[in-house]
Amino acid sequence: MASKLTHHPFAVEALLARTTVLTYAAPADELKRLLPECLTPDTLDDTWGFVAAALVQTRNLRPKGLPAWLGQSFFLIGYRVFVRYTTPAGKRLRGLYILKSETDKRQMQWLGNLLTAYRYSTIDIAYTATETSLEFASRRAELAIQVSLLPEEVGLPDASPFGSWQQAQRFAGPLPFTFSYVPATQEVIIVEGVREAWHPRPVQVEQAHVGFLAHLSLSELHLASAFTMENIPYSWKKGRSEQWRA
Repeated sequence: MASKLTHHPFAVEALLARTTVLTYAAPADELKRLLPECLTPDTLDDTWGFVAAALVQTRNLRPKGLPAWLGQSFFLIGYRVFVRYTTPAGKRLRGLYILKSETDKRQMQWLGNLLTAYRYSTIDIAYTATETSLEFASRRAELAIQVSLLPEEVGLPDASPFGSWQQAQRFAGPLPFTFSYVPATQEVIIVEGVREAWHPRPVQVEQAHVGFLAHLSLSELHLASAFTMENIPYSWKKGRSEQWRA
């Protein structure tokens, strides 16, 4: 019974008040070792895979249909890999696999680990926003990020493998699905996200130290893109499971 609870037993909705995502390119073969057997990295030129740190001010997270005032508001940092999954019927799906989740609310850690397999822990987080910049810092997460919100068009990071921002948007998220896997039963849990608007604004990264990604010990890790958005209504459908066959 306890394990079934982590299969996203009901639909959820929230307002993503501010979402800032830094996406990094890493060797696809190395990212594959971080994934369950049912998933493969979503790649660029069969060479680069992508892992992202998403920093999200979440407002009024609640079971779908409940009034907003009953929801939970918290800060979330999610570390996820862009992946592909092939269903038993042969349908290919693009989505995300969550490596780790961090929050500033202990209650959200408890609920997140009760109802998902997203590996929540509680951290400190300091967040500052002005008209021209965003700053994020956490001692426990070994995280320090500063980005500039420039009025003019922002170029891609110097080491990005993307040829254009349009190409980078394929990996700008959110992707339609998020996947979990239960090795003991070979069940794939699929959660479909629904968004009303998603217009990423490129930002210039002035500083970025992300401890969790650094500790993955990848041989290469290059900042590929960075963007931010505000006030995105978002919902997740109830999770569904299916049997995976190698």
